[in-house]
Amino acid sequence: MSELNLDPKRTAVVVIDLQKGIVGRNCVPHPASIVVAQAARILAAARRTGAQPVLVHVGGAPDGSDRLYPEADEPMVRGALPPDWSELIPELDRQPGDLVILKRQWGAFYGTDLDLQLRRRGLSTLILCGIATEFGVESTARDAYERGYRQVLVADAMTGLNADSHDVALKNIFPRFGQVRNTDQVLDALVG
Repeated sequence: MSELNLDPKRTAVVVIDLQKGIVGRNCVPHPASIVVAQAARILAAARRTGAQPVLVHVGGAPDGSDRLYPEADEPMVRGALPPDWSELIPELDRQPGDLVILKRQWGAFYGTDLDLQLRRRGLSTLILCGIATEFGVESTARDAYERGYRQVLVADAMTGLNADSHDVALKNIFPRFGQVRNTDQVLDALVG
């Protein structure tokens, strides 16, 4: 395992979909409350050290008309969602300097200005965490990889909707995109 070195001035902490409509889901292997607590610790350290917090949430039109509905064997839920479904949870302690990205599909890059905002700030390293490992986190990690970002994927600050697909992402996919570490390792590298 390679050493983890982080320059906070070139680093963004990208938190995926820690919002009211998602943190209430049944998650595995970590309960959402653990992921929220770990993400909050990383965000607090980012703010202290000058790294850029990026809070990503998924949402869209109240009637669901701007969401994807491909023909699929296990389609996503159609129609209207509760009014507060897309709201970021208060535990993230949103601050005025945080970037907030609204996405309309799994990945945080497509159809948003995330890449533009990161590049304008000179941010080349992404620390990724959130829910769900195999959907929002993995889609964002794939897009970040294709755009040349260095990535740190925080294993105990993400969780999935299916234990098998969560494990596949952590063991087979993420090690090819970047460095897989736990929260304490990330905090040690970020705080120095």
